[in-house]
Amino acid sequence: QVQLVESGGGLVQAGGSLRLSCAASGPFFSIHDMGWHRQAPGKQRELVAAITRGGNTNYADSVKGRFTISRDSAKNTVYLQMNSLKPEDTAVYFCNALINVRLQQVTPTDYWGQGTQVTVSS
Repeated sequence: QVQLVESGGGLVQAGGSLRLSCAASGPFFSIHDMGWHRQAPGKQRELVAAITRGGNTNYADSVKGRFTISRDSAKNTVYLQMNSLKPEDTAVYFCNALINVRLQQVTPTDYWGQGTQVTVSS
């Protein structure tokens, strides 16, 4: 069974930094795009950053210049380095990954982690 497990959330003061990690485990053949999303109370889940298998990245405008997404394919892990954090970054952060669990799977399956809380105090 494929699982994504996030870690690295916590409480930090405004201006501080956190690094989130998300590791994929289980039987699968390949991982395609990976991403980070967040959901604040009373708001819809939004894309924060995404990275392709080839390393191309894209970011939400609100985090450009402050957050960096990266991946370690050997470890099946995606990271989110968050700098200059603001109170409005407070949310539950979820990772997702598009994964081929079968060799000739045409459309990858979208897996999600359980979420990790990030709280930024002012």
